Amino acid sequence: MAFTKRILLATTVAIAFAGYANAADLTVGFSQIGSESGWRAAETSVSKIEAEKRGINLKIADAQQKQENQIKAIRGFVAQGVDAIFIAPVVATGWDTVLTEAKEAKIPVILLDRTIETASDDLYLTAVTSDTVHEGKVAGEWLVKTVAGKDCKVVELQGTVGSSPAINRKKGFEEGIASASNIKITRSQTGDFTRSKGKEVMEGFLKAENGGKDICALYAHNDDMAVGAIQAIKEAGLKPGKDILVVSVDAVPDIFKAMSEGEANATVELTPNMAGPAFDALKAFKDDGKAPPKWIQTESKLYTQADDPKKVYEEKKGLGY
Repeated sequence: MAFTKRILLATTVAIAFAGYANAADLTVGFSQIGSESGWRAAETSVSKIEAEKRGINLKIADAQQKQENQIKAIRGFVAQGVDAIFIAPVVATGWDTVLTEAKEAKIPVILLDRTIETASDDLYLTAVTSDTVHEGKVAGEWLVKTVAGKDCKVVELQGTVGSSPAINRKKGFEEGIASASNIKITRSQTGDFTRSKGKEVMEGFLKAENGGKDICALYAHNDDMAVGAIQAIKEAGLKPGKDILVVSVDAVPDIFKAMSEGEANATVELTPNMAGPAFDALKAFKDDGKAPPKWIQTESKLYTQADDPKKVYEEKKGLGY
């Protein structure tokens, strides 16, 4: 009798974990852009956590912000015969050939946090992204409300040239301030999404704009560039967050630290958990063959100094940023 019970128990456990066993059989190759920002590091960290939760073997290739490295990694994943490929594309164009190779190998491709321009949407299964135009628009609308009709010259730190977030966050911000003739973007230059480049470019803006005295606000396409720019503003003898308003996108821990110290004013959140929804979409596709929606949108949220930034900093700082 005891032996029979043990057999039944073992059978029940095996059935209960059958789904996990199937997930554990999956190997996913992830062509990650690099680690150019705190947000990007968090995305990588959270992707590993989400894969581990599901028992998925996740192979990450760091492209060091070079498309040629991503294309090489994707071809490597195809040669290995992985079950799926995730791509955070460094730029929007130039993917058709390598994605056609993946399709011919019957390997589904999912885009994470960035979109691409392609001759055929059939080359990828779905894209898990935020609405990056909306992010920029929220930042612009916040500035319109905050300056309340006051003349405001804005300097803009753009992301990587040709990347979809840079294109869309610029477009969205311009839409957000379109109704306010008092707000003008006077200077706009790429800071390549990095803290060091953001600082360097901001130093040039400050010199060109009367030592920064003619600048009302900084809009940065990501928080890391904003943090670099904040340092440049302080070194110029001005008070970031007061003399120059600072609004950016991503909601990484360091921007909340700056907000708690009065050195930044607002940020629009970009969740680092793109992989979780991507793994779920992949599993459903593998289970029943039904393709997910072509776009899976993640949530964005505006944070200001009124949102207890010190508390948010403590909550976020352990996520790998």
